[in-house]
Amino acid sequence: MARCHVCFRHCELKEGQIGFCGGRIGLSDKVVASNYGKITSLALDPIEKKPLNHFFPGKKILSVGSYGCNLRCPFCQNSEISWGEEALRFSETAGTVTPEILVRIAEKYRPEGNIGIAFTYNEPLIGYEFVRDTGKLSRERGLKNVLVTNGTAELSVLNEIGPYIDAMNIDLKGFTARYYNEFLGGSFEMTKRFIEEAVKICHVELTTLIIPGENDSPLEMRELSSWVSELKGADGSVIGPDIPLHISRFFPRFHLTDRNATSVKDVYALAEVAREKLQFVYTGNC
Repeated sequence: MARCHVCFRHCELKEGQIGFCGGRIGLSDKVVASNYGKITSLALDPIEKKPLNHFFPGKKILSVGSYGCNLRCPFCQNSEISWGEEALRFSETAGTVTPEILVRIAEKYRPEGNIGIAFTYNEPLIGYEFVRDTGKLSRERGLKNVLVTNGTAELSVLNEIGPYIDAMNIDLKGFTARYYNEFLGGSFEMTKRFIEEAVKICHVELTTLIIPGENDSPLEMRELSSWVSELKGADGSVIGPDIPLHISRFFPRFHLTDRNATSVKDVYALAEVAREKLQFVYTGNC
C-alpha cells in the first residue's frame, strides 16, 4: 500500500490500483502518474484563450492535455477526459509522447507565433511529473511553460514544477468552503495556499466561473476580490491589486443542466464589485 502525495485526498493505493483522479497508480512503495505522456488533446491556441491577457498577448501557445482530475465539478467543460468512465477509457486509448517529442512539436510551431507549451484541458497537476520533465526541457530550448490548473495540490508539487513554469491561470472557483468542499469535491484551503505561493514564483491570472445560485452573490465576490488584493509577492510586497481576474459566464452543461446560463448583467455587476479592489478584471463568455 502506498499513499499519494499530490492533493488533499492522499489516496492509499494497492499495487496497480488507480487513484480517485484517474491519473495516478499505486506501485509497491510509491504512487506515480499513470497518465505520464498520454495525450488526449493537442492544439495551437491564442494565449488569451487560456485565459492569459497579460502574458505575451497576441502570441500563440501549444496546448496539451492528458486525462483525469481530482475535482468533481458538475459543470465540467472537459468531462470526457477529466472524470467518469469515459475519461478512464483514455488510459487505454490515449497516444503516448515523450517530453522530447512534445518540445519538438512546440518548436515546429514557432514560425506561427508559438511561444511554448500550455498544460491544460484536464488537471495537469495530477501528472506533474510530465509537466516537470517537459517544462525543464522546454525551458532549455527557450520556450515558455504555462499551467492551467484548479490549484488543488500540495505545495511540494508546486515546488517540483515551479522552477519551470512561467505563467499560470488558476481557477479560484468561488470563495466559500461549502462551495469548494461540497459542490466541487475540492479543498478551499488547499487552493488558497496554492495561489498564495504560486504568485510568488511566476505570472498568475485567476478565473472564476459564476454559477447562478451558488457563487454569484456580490458579498462573495467582494470577499474573493479583497482576498486576492492582499496577496504578496516573493519580496513581501503586496501585488494582489495587479493580479488579473477573469469572471466568466456559465452555460448549462454536463450534470448542471437544471440551471439557466448566468445573466450577462450579473457577470458585469460582479466585475464592477471586483474592480473595487482589483485593477484588471475581465468578463468572459458574455
